[in-house]
Amino acid sequence: MTDAYAFSYPSPLEGYEKLEPLTDERAEDGKSLKNPQHGVLSKAYTEFPDPLSKGREGGFDVHIYHFQNNPDQAAYARALWERIRREFPELRIYTFFDRPVGPHPVAMFEVNLFTPAQFGAFVPWLVINRGPLSALIHPNTVESEDERNHTQRATWLGDRIPLDLTIFRPRKE
Repeated sequence: MTDAYAFSYPSPLEGYEKLEPLTDERAEDGKSLKNPQHGVLSKAYTEFPDPLSKGREGGFDVHIYHFQNNPDQAAYARALWERIRREFPELRIYTFFDRPVGPHPVAMFEVNLFTPAQFGAFVPWLVINRGPLSALIHPNTVESEDERNHTQRATWLGDRIPLDLTIFRPRKE
């Protein structure tokens, strides 16, 4: 696993520094806090924030894994792949691999998400329907950050599967 502290992070409050302090006033439910309302939704509802890709590769990849030597798991994964292709035809869905490929140490298939709406529809659906399978959800930013995107910025559904990160490191001559 990559050391998360090896990276720099801009302040989450960048652009909000000079605003009035927030209150601790409670909402009607008595538990949550009242937030200042300004009548404008965050742009994150309609477009991925920078530096996420808005190009050909999409903002997020979802890799759904199955152990190729487990016939029951492979059959479940193939059925899930077919269901996703039928229910989400607008998504880019790649070949069903029956062997490891790239940094992925077991078989998998990949789905690309291009908009926050696709992410918001597909990821909750996958949480419920992935069955015994693990899934890696990672952002796509610049190629030089592939290792970070697959580790520090990644999210897992189910058990984490160790990736072969050497593919992202320059070869030593």
